[in-house]
Amino acid sequence: MKSHYQIAIIGAGTAGIMTAAQLLKKNKSLDIVIIDPADKHYYQPAWTLVGAGTYDFDKTEKPIRDLIPEQAKWIQDSVISFYPEENKIELKKGVKISYDYLVVAPGLVNDLSLIEGLEDAVKKGVVCSNYIDPKYTWECLNNFKGGNAVFTQPTTPIKCGGAPQKIMYLAADYFRKNGLDKNSNVVFATPGTVIFGVKQIADTLMKVIHRYNVHFKPFYAPVKIDVDKKIVYFKSVAPDDNNCIVNEGNVLGEKQQGDSLIEMPFDLLHLAPPQTAPKFVKESVLVNKAGWLDVDINSLQHKKYPKIFGIGDVAALPTAKTGAAIRKQAPVVVDNILKLIKGNTADNKSYQGYSSCPLVTGYGKMVLAEFNYKNEFTPDPKLKMMLIGDSSKEHWRLWLLKKYMLPYLYWHKMMKGKDV
Repeated sequence: MKSHYQIAIIGAGTAGIMTAAQLLKKNKSLDIVIIDPADKHYYQPAWTLVGAGTYDFDKTEKPIRDLIPEQAKWIQDSVISFYPEENKIELKKGVKISYDYLVVAPGLVNDLSLIEGLEDAVKKGVVCSNYIDPKYTWECLNNFKGGNAVFTQPTTPIKCGGAPQKIMYLAADYFRKNGLDKNSNVVFATPGTVIFGVKQIADTLMKVIHRYNVHFKPFYAPVKIDVDKKIVYFKSVAPDDNNCIVNEGNVLGEKQQGDSLIEMPFDLLHLAPPQTAPKFVKESVLVNKAGWLDVDINSLQHKKYPKIFGIGDVAALPTAKTGAAIRKQAPVVVDNILKLIKGNTADNKSYQGYSSCPLVTGYGKMVLAEFNYKNEFTPDPKLKMMLIGDSSKEHWRLWLLKKYMLPYLYWHKMMKGKDV
């Protein structure tokens, strides 16, 4: 094994593979290594559809070896430590590798310990999660006979922040199609203040919520799960002047404990688990106070170590953590690294926080939220080629984009470094 590479990339996920492929498209002679211990790569955006029984899980999975660019080297190992002053990283096997430039793109990890009882609930099958096992989510939807179907998300950042509500809409549609809606209460509980941060999208989603008679519960942060009694506990994170009051005899069977703790019984509970940067990143000198890779939000260059770049979910960027965001981040990182190699300044600061969330609102319906750091709605003009005049409204053609076109573009274009 070589001990030095021109460019080291940590992570063979969307960000790592895409960056390597784009770099090699620009210059095939670059000496690149990708470090990742996994065997499989997953197209996780389709897991929402898997959880609703409308996509084959096997089609979301490919061997990593088939995706590594031909000119790149793959080391199947884990990084455990950074030595940025020496331009080195240490692998689990004890080997140290030096680099000229480093791209940190390991994604994020689930941390079930941050909600009391969650680990036990997942182990016993009391909770389902598309983030953990979307096939089990579909099994739970199939076995649901009525009662409280609760969908919630944590206070931490999560990949694709819209995913917890996507499966909620699909479940509500499934219940309606199967005659379960009359004896079911669909609940969406979120620590957030609104259903979505972009007004045009939020306006549409509130109409969808009313259509399905969803019980929308803002300011609800999940803190504990009682596995035996099937009760989920929420802490109200509302400002003091907006505290929720739970009345006895409500349709959901909620009870309030003290000023801020609310208990809610459930018959089905889907939860997006709390997520953090991987431990080797979180405990390094490369992160900000919140534990995310401390990079410039426009250039993706590390604020302290100019030879290091961060991309994807691990980066401390005030925008949604999605594959679509990486599509706009990768060209900036690639351009800046190539400029540094030539002895120039990494002055590309063109990333403006673009992210995209394909919000499936039912079987055959979707809204496409595209936005920037300012939460401004920024729809792609090319959508008009699909005869979609306003992507903030539900459209069946957007569903086709989600289910068929985006997976094709991902595997055959994005992951091969081609412009999309």
